[in-house]
Amino acid sequence: MIELRTYTLSSAESLDRYASIHWTRHIVSLAAFGVTTHHVWKEVGGDRPRLLALVQYADGQNPAEVTARYMGSSEFRADMEGFAAADIVDVTSTFLEPAQSDPAAEVNKPSV
Repeated sequence: MIELRTYTLSSAESLDRYASIHWTRHIVSLAAFGVTTHHVWKEVGGDRPRLLALVQYADGQNPAEVTARYMGSSEFRADMEGFAAADIVDVTSTFLEPAQSDPAAEVNKPSV
C-alpha cells in the first residue's frame, strides 16, 4: 500500500526543521516498522508551508495499525524530540495505487 502524507506546517522555518531533522529520523525509524520512505518533498509556491512524504507499507500490513503502533513508540517520540507538535497544523493522507498507464507500474515494464 502506498500513501502520500501531506503535513501543513505553521511556518517556513518549522517546515525546514521538520524536513531536515525530524523526517530524516522518521525514514530510519519507519523502516523498522515495515514502512519504506520513497520521497520527501517540500511544496513549492503553495499558500502554506507543506511537506509531502510518499511511503509504502509492507505487503499485508494494515496502515492504520502500523501508524498507531509507530506513533505510540519510543522511536517516534525520539524522532520528534525538539519539535513542537503544535507546529504541524494539519495532516492529510491519500492512499494510492498505480494507474494502468503508470510507466513505473510492473505491468508496463518490458519482459527480459
